Amino acid sequence: QVQLVESGGDSVQAGGSLRLSCASSEDIHSYLMGWFRQAPGKEREGVASIGAGGSLIYADSVKGRFTISRDNFKKSLYLQMNSLKPEDSAMYYCALTRRYYWKDTLRSTDFESWGQGTQVTVSS
Repeated sequence: QVQLVESGGDSVQAGGSLRLSCASSEDIHSYLMGWFRQAPGKEREGVASIGAGGSLIYADSVKGRFTISRDNFKKSLYLQMNSLKPEDSAMYYCALTRRYYWKDTLRSTDFESWGQGTQVTVSS
């Protein structure tokens, strides 16, 4: 079972930036990787995903502000978050899928391995 560990969450003011990292215990080069978030009382939502070949998908709410990237040699996934807004506050999760490695998807049900999450809080 692959282990995913997120880091980089923090409390920042609106307009600030954060960089989230996700370290995998296994080689990730052939997997689809994604970032998701969940705020209290809300459903988990897809933020961004990056395919093995580098294809990208972003939620409309973060386009132009967030950038997902991966470093297969370091077995790591990243999320650069700029121009943060209070509505970005949530627990952020890293996830991967082997089964749907070929897809471009932000459906949480398509991902089978998840990290424990890192908290992002944006104050106005």
